[in-house]
Amino acid sequence: MLKGISPLISPELLSVLARMGHGDEIVLADAHFPGETFNQRVLRADGLKIADLLSAILPLFELDAYVPHPLAMMAAVPGDSLDPLVEEGYLKSIHKTNPSVAPIERVERFAFYERAKSAFAVVMTGETAKYGNIILKKGVTPIF
Repeated sequence: MLKGISPLISPELLSVLARMGHGDEIVLADAHFPGETFNQRVLRADGLKIADLLSAILPLFELDAYVPHPLAMMAAVPGDSLDPLVEEGYLKSIHKTNPSVAPIERVERFAFYERAKSAFAVVMTGETAKYGNIILKKGVTPIF
């Protein structure tokens, strides 16, 4: 175990986060997402909720400051509705380290799948919230 790194972050996930470059995207997918269908690099985080993973990842991960929306979630299919508590819960976790981040972009379902195909990795979680998937775009880590 390492100091300062959440025990929710597996060694495999830590490795993926470290290997990502600026502009690369990672999908935190809900338990129903067809991750293996859309990406060759799939990690398992079974039993973990996405809001908790966001709280663990974002202290280590710089969001891209050079794009309008470094965060994206799937939009509801026409005739369906979103539960606003899902995004609110994610934003609560996100704002701990990124209080002034741009609003989350909503992406049409099939466009979201296309982004998952080109993502650096997909993390399959235990999240059961409908439309619970979120994409994070990695930025440049500031020099201290």
